Amino acid sequence: MSVHVLLFDAGSDNEGIHSLELNGTTVVLLFEDRDDAERYAGLLEAQDFPAPTVEAIERREMEEFCTSAGYEARFVPAGFLPQTAEDRLLIAPPEKNMDVTSWREQDEATGEVQDPISTGNAELEDFRRRLEGLL
Repeated sequence: MSVHVLLFDAGSDNEGIHSLELNGTTVVLLFEDRDDAERYAGLLEAQDFPAPTVEAIERREMEEFCTSAGYEARFVPAGFLPQTAEDRLLIAPPEKNMDVTSWREQDEATGEVQDPISTGNAELEDFRRRLEGLL
């Protein structure tokens, strides 16, 4: 089963995935319905985020990626209706967000932009390459 995730700079060396910080846990949203993912992407763009790309990826692959990265994969079923304030974050981004540049770090010596998730973690970098190969 495929799920839909939001990627920034999809297909580039600076690719990043949209996530939320909930109670000290980094959460990646896995949308069942592409329209829900596209609506969420539009809401992010309205908050001056760079335009994310909606990508369909196998749910199992995303759950494995999240587990290996120390993230929580949160499935958002089609027709999801929030019951709590935290649930509302699964269908609409928070009003206050982290700086969008915080997922990128620039190496002062080389000037290269690096993804902090994969920097210094060869196993995670290998998995990231395999995941990108699926796209």
